[in-house]
Amino acid sequence: MKLLNIIHPAAKILVDIAKSQDSEVGDGTTTVVLLAGEFLKEANPFIEDGVHPQNIIRSYRAAGNLAISKVKELSVSKEGKSLEEKKSLLAKCAATTLSSKLIGGEKEFFAEMVVDAVLAIVNDDRLNLLGIKKVLGGTMRDSFLVNGVAFKKTFSYAGFEQQPKKFLNPKILLLNIELELKSEKENAEIR
Repeated sequence: MKLLNIIHPAAKILVDIAKSQDSEVGDGTTTVVLLAGEFLKEANPFIEDGVHPQNIIRSYRAAGNLAISKVKELSVSKEGKSLEEKKSLLAKCAATTLSSKLIGGEKEFFAEMVVDAVLAIVNDDRLNLLGIKKVLGGTMRDSFLVNGVAFKKTFSYAGFEQQPKKFLNPKILLLNIELELKSEKENAEIR
């Protein structure tokens, strides 16, 4: 949709909706456009009959509030449940949201990973503590959860085969500098 040269105002709105969906979620652009298109299609006869657009929007808001109240009515509380019951419930919720064309076939695998990640920060309630590192190659099943910090770096120095690749109970030092070796051109002094 980014490549389309659209002039019609309603179509431009649909493209904007798809762009914001793509930037926020990364998937579901077709669903959002089809849903918004259906809303517009259903509103069209009312506009042709002379109903003011504000009344139509007010009706959509009322319908949205009714839908939210119905969802709250049907909701299931996780309070008072054991950890396994909570994990099972959260995994079902996560699997429901992972029904996209990208990872729909592996939704159970990723649902379990998402639940483990969220439960790792449950006391903090800051989802911005979670991050995703994308690495090219491999399959979706090669994905894994790292409890801690992960750096996308490879060992590329002489003698790296003998160096330890894993440290147990390390002491952590925070640095505000890069850990990469500079090339000789950048470190060379001109005299």
